[in-house]
Order: sequence, then C-alpha cells, then structure tokens
Amino acid sequence: MVNILFCGNCGVFDGILTCALSILKRTESREPFAFYIFTMDVSHLKSSYVPVSERQAEFFERVVKEYNPENTVRRIDVTGFYMNEFSGCPNEGAYCSPYTLIRLFADEVEGIPDRLLYLDADILFNRDIHLLYDIDLEGCEYAAANDHYGKYLINPRYINAGVLLFDMARARKTGLLTKARELIKTKKLVFADQSAIIRSTERKKLLPQRFNDQKFLHKHTVVRHFSKRLFWLPYPHTDNIKQWQVSRVHKVFGYYQFDDILYEYIYLIEKFKRGTDKDE
Repeated sequence: MVNILFCGNCGVFDGILTCALSILKRTESREPFAFYIFTMDVSHLKSSYVPVSERQAEFFERVVKEYNPENTVRRIDVTGFYMNEFSGCPNEGAYCSPYTLIRLFADEVEGIPDRLLYLDADILFNRDIHLLYDIDLEGCEYAAANDHYGKYLINPRYINAGVLLFDMARARKTGLLTKARELIKTKKLVFADQSAIIRSTERKKLLPQRFNDQKFLHKHTVVRHFSKRLFWLPYPHTDNIKQWQVSRVHKVFGYYQFDDILYEYIYLIEKFKRGTDKDE
C-alpha cells in the first residue's frame, strides 16, 4: 500500500484531484493507494476556510477506485486538534493559510501508517511515484528536496516541505512533530510549519531536486511543484500558476506533457459541477 497525505480546505479539491490523477497515470505498479485528506472548519477566521466536503471526498474516492478498486480515501476532520493546539497561536495567520499547519498532526491521528508521503496540492507527478516512495530513509525522520530559492538565499541544505516522505515510526520516536507543534504555539516563524519542521529535525535525507522541482521540468523530473516562482520576462515578477489552470500551463510554461492528466481533470470537474458525478 502506498500512503499519501493531502491537507487543506475545500479549495484544494482541484489540486488533490489533478495530483492523484498524475500519480495513478504515471505509476506502473498495481499496488493500491491509500489517500488521507486532513481538513478542518475554521470559517470563523475566514469564510472560505471550510473543509473538503463529504461530496468532494466521495467523488474523489470514486475516481481513484476506477483505477484500482482497492484504492481507498479517508477524509479526516482535524478541527478539534487545531482548536486545542493552535487556535490563537502566533502562526495562525501563516504565510499561506492555517491549513499549512495541520500536517503536523500526522502523529496524533489514529491509523496513520509508518510510511507516509505528504504532498502539497499544487503538484503533478511526471514519473512513477515509486522512484520517490521506495527510497530508503536509513534511520531518517523524513526525506525532502531542496527549496529552489532557499538553497541560495538561506542555506544550501534548506528544504521545501511541499514533498515530505515520512518515516512516521521514527518521527514518533524522536518527537519531530511534537517539537514542531510546540514551536508553532510559542514562536512566530517566517515559514510557519516548514520552519518548525526544519528546526525540529534530528536527521533528514536530502533528495535530488528532481523529486521536488519548483522551477523546471526535465525528462528526469519526478515531481513538478507548481509553487510561486520568479519570472524575468517581460520584467522581473513573481507568479503563482497552478496545474489546474490549464491554459496558463500551456501558454506560460509550454507544458503539454500533462495533457492526458489535465484533460481528464477537465472532464471530471465539469461532471462534478453539473451534479452528474454519480452517473455511470
């Protein structure tokens, strides 16, 4: 079983759907997948901060089961964990949203397996997931690749936490996430959960950039992360193009390698919006 964790509100649905399709389409093995979705309701902070809905989760499950009936989806509401641990904390207004913090509950949620791959929603797999998932962690708490900009601006070994392959058994033993949660509760951190994880790490495995490529797409790229990036032309500026913005992926990046994924996504999301998603 390959275990995948996504986190977010109802707005990440396009992301987790496209990411899951890329995994299913690029992976040759018939080994089943277990998808975990951490979500919560903190609409008291912002009206859009509502959880991934039951209907979204049910639709997602029907899609992944089309690829393998043994695939599973578990939607987990972590509102209680969040309110107990992080409500009113210095990082509640995190650089993205409070949803960036909830992966830090992975050691608290019952039934989370010992090997777990956390993925941000703005990711597509270009190659087989087993190239990443089967990496030997060799006594490390997790494996991660460099942050494309952070390795130049902060530290040569500074990691991007959008792709984290956890050895949860070791992370529980070292208290990695417990320590990270304590930092979130007590200190204002520039990159919130990412900073807390990095500061709490005893031992990590640094992966080649192809396992979390935030700027380029090469033949050897395993994971293309559609995070905010710097463009030099027609003038220096940043942009935050996501994979489900299909026309922009074509026009700005010139990527057509993902069209089999993105065209299926367009078909499925239209079906979902029309309310015909239960049709055979």
